[in-house]
Amino acid sequence: MTTISLAAAKAHLSDVVSRVSKQHERVTVTVHGQPSAVLLSPHDLATLEETIAVLGDRDLMRQLAEAEGDLASDRVETRKELEAAMRSRRDSA
Repeated sequence: MTTISLAAAKAHLSDVVSRVSKQHERVTVTVHGQPSAVLLSPHDLATLEETIAVLGDRDLMRQLAEAEGDLASDRVETRKELEAAMRSRRDSA
C-alpha cells in the first residue's frame, strides 16, 4: 500500500486514481503526517464488504467450517456423482 500526502494526492490525482482503478493499488492519504483516508477501487471495496458480510454470517461460517472438515476427512463427491445428482434434480423438476 502506498502512502502519500494530501498535497501529493491533489497534485497527482489523475495518476493516483488510475493506479487505484487499474492496478488495484490502495493509497493512504495523510494530512499532517497522519493517515486520513484510503483510496481503493470500487471492486476492491465490494470484495471487502462481501468478506465482512460472510464473516458476520454465523450460519454461513458454520457451513464453511463443516465443508473444511469434510475436505480434511476426504468426505467428497466426484464430478460424476455431482453431475448425476444434478441430472436427477432436473429430471424430477
